[in-house]
Amino acid sequence: MKSDVIEVSTRQDNTDLVLETADRVAGYYSLPEKSAMYLRLLTEEMMGMVRAIAGEVTGEFWIESEDGKEFALHLKVWKKMDQKAREQLIAASTTGTNEAHRGFMGKIRAFFEPLDDMPLLLEMGSGEVRTDLTWSMKAYQEQLEEDVRQNKSGAKEAWDELERSVVAHVADEVKVRIDGYDVEMTAYKKVL
Repeated sequence: MKSDVIEVSTRQDNTDLVLETADRVAGYYSLPEKSAMYLRLLTEEMMGMVRAIAGEVTGEFWIESEDGKEFALHLKVWKKMDQKAREQLIAASTTGTNEAHRGFMGKIRAFFEPLDDMPLLLEMGSGEVRTDLTWSMKAYQEQLEEDVRQNKSGAKEAWDELERSVVAHVADEVKVRIDGYDVEMTAYKKVL
């Protein structure tokens, strides 16, 4: 089942409609209160991302589930991306360094910011140039764990920030993908 698709933008706050959608999905599947709360918390955090975006973007929010046990919450926005911006994005994604967007939410937020200010950190590792880019919370957690074990500079602080994140504690996985003009964040949650 796919929920209603709600238009979101930085011009108009549709948070109430989006939260109603999460509540309707929880009701449709007769989710226990705790599971319904998880969907609502993830929805609130995702809408917080929209409100935090500088500049004007439009997009959509929706929730999908095949069985009422695994949910995918989608936030997709469209950004104008000229060739210069695309080159900046691709160059930044292959460097493996980022001082401007530290921590878990900073890395996710970087995908949605204006591209002129967007030095992303994507742990791609291959060094290949791609026009579609994906970042995974699980991969980020694994890399941070290794960095903490190796006592790398800034790793402990990044791990502490991850531990404080509502999204990191509630979602089973978060993926952010850039493909052309589209930026899509999907939070995945299994419920009881």
